Amino acid sequence: MSNIIQIEHLNKSFGEVKAVQDLSFRVKEGELFAFLGINGAGKSTTIHIMCGQLAKDSGRIMIDGQDLDKNVDSIKRQLGVVFQSSVLDSALSVYDNLESRAALYGIVGAAFKKRLMELAALLGFEDLLKRAVGKLSGGQRRRIDIARALFHRPKILILDEPTTGLDPQTRKTIWNVIFDLRKNENMTVFLTTHYMEEAAEADYVVILDSGKISAEGTPLELKNAYTGDYITIYGVKEDTVKMLGTDYEQIRDAYRLAVPNTRAATELIVKYPAVFCDYEITKGKMDDVFLAVTGKALEGGAEQ
Repeated sequence: MSNIIQIEHLNKSFGEVKAVQDLSFRVKEGELFAFLGINGAGKSTTIHIMCGQLAKDSGRIMIDGQDLDKNVDSIKRQLGVVFQSSVLDSALSVYDNLESRAALYGIVGAAFKKRLMELAALLGFEDLLKRAVGKLSGGQRRRIDIARALFHRPKILILDEPTTGLDPQTRKTIWNVIFDLRKNENMTVFLTTHYMEEAAEADYVVILDSGKISAEGTPLELKNAYTGDYITIYGVKEDTVKMLGTDYEQIRDAYRLAVPNTRAATELIVKYPAVFCDYEITKGKMDDVFLAVTGKALEGGAEQ
């Protein structure tokens, strides 16, 4: 797969604050790319620079083979962006919001109505078209935000914490849509999120801390590098678990042992086969990776 986004030595400061420091990474065409960091890590600053809304201090950005410094208007047409805060006009209806957005791309008349019906069916808002955006729930508004970003069929969809604060059903709907777009249109998705289970589905992950990359790789690579494995044993007494000589915690009707890696887990099981009659081995989670890399837990909230 070719690189659809290439960022090289990007820098941006606000006075004394170095928001982005010598940032370099690649995003491959068609992949789900997760860009993680606590509030203030530099995620939103990077996105605003990529979208041409904020000037960089130095560095180079190539998007879809074009240099951002020379082709900002052309690049903007390849991007669909869903920001943390909705950019919809609360006083206007869903229909009017999307009609005005589509007109910016020359999508009018029959072409507008055809695309509107496609997106309304995809995101399930056929019954909301006449309703004022200000009267929508958070989940309904987020669906319209995404429709707005998709209207001109962008190659790259940038989602800045798209599901924060949404109910599980709406989050599932949104992720089903994203899956379909990637599968059917080979769309590249650039995601920031505070939900680690979403990051765990990414093809590639970059973790930012204070404007710098602290770690990067596939979720599996990061889990192997920064977390151990866990063995959950069922139907045993605590005295038996203590005998195994490893860190453990009690969880409901079981005990969870922490081991450095899968090989260590296998060695323990082979050594004490009578103990491991009912068990399962799991990798550490992306939450564990993030905490190990940054020393901080990832919590929800709007980034500054």
